[in-house]
Amino acid sequence: MKLSPRDLARLVAKPDPALGGILIFGQDPMRVALRRQDLVTAIIGPQGEAEMRLERIQASELRRGALLSDLLKAQCFFPGPRVVLVEEANDSHAEPILAALQHWQRGDSHLVVTAGALKTSSKLRKGFEAGKTAGAAAIYDDPPSRDEVKAALAKAGLTPGTEALDDLMALSRALDPGDFRQTVEKLALYKHDDPAPLSVADIAAIAPISTEAAVDDLLHAVAEGQSARIGPLLVRLQAQGVAAVTLAIIALRHFRALHVMSSDPAGPSAGIHRLRPPVFGPRRDRLLGQAQRWGLVRLERALAELIETDLTLRSASNAPSMAVMERALIRIAMLAGR
Repeated sequence: MKLSPRDLARLVAKPDPALGGILIFGQDPMRVALRRQDLVTAIIGPQGEAEMRLERIQASELRRGALLSDLLKAQCFFPGPRVVLVEEANDSHAEPILAALQHWQRGDSHLVVTAGALKTSSKLRKGFEAGKTAGAAAIYDDPPSRDEVKAALAKAGLTPGTEALDDLMALSRALDPGDFRQTVEKLALYKHDDPAPLSVADIAAIAPISTEAAVDDLLHAVAEGQSARIGPLLVRLQAQGVAAVTLAIIALRHFRALHVMSSDPAGPSAGIHRLRPPVFGPRRDRLLGQAQRWGLVRLERALAELIETDLTLRSASNAPSMAVMERALIRIAMLAGR
């Protein structure tokens, strides 16, 4: 049978003992691995692997047709359901896998198979979709739904407020599934023994950041018209080995984000939700204030100045690169004060 993402979520919540085999396939190996991990844990429990109720095998090892059938019929010393996990399968392994699945009986080990992207004409996929005691679930590269994010938070023992949940939804769309799961785990550790609901400030405290604090200080000084701070901050960054071209790229990214916010028809308050990666906490409030201060016309002038400076830095000019960058940033900071 074909299993939708919702069907797979229901199986993770409550495994079906009558379902002998499940094929999980998709383009993104990380997404497939995470779903497989959730399903296997749901079937055998958190101690199942330690109790040797999980048998892993690479699909390339299925040289003998009877091998997989033997593994499915095997019994374990410890009571409880068993899982035989076949990883990295493709159509060349379809024959032994489908043959073993055809002889599956209730009480045998559950068969979980993972694979990459499979076409609708795939022999392996069609075999699981047509099986009476089997199912195939396609994992797409879609961001997690609100219900999936809530379930991940509940599993980690976290109760988010409305704003915090909105921020986590934005973060789930910006991060890879594995990175987002690690972020949730970090949040759970951060909130250990803290009964208060998860807040925006908590997310901001552990959310991944893209630039170092000194670079952020420089960008905020430029965007807020604090031209006197630019020189000392540039000296500090130059001492750390940051190149002028790198600063030009990061400054362009910062002002493009402000431009995205200001160009939203509903205003910067709505446009800030379009930023990727999303921003949180005090930094979000600061960016919002900068976008409201600059306006669309002056932001376009600042972007033109930065693009021209970037081209100059990449050309065969003999001018000191950091001096060129400093003058450009000072000119932009003076635009903010007008």
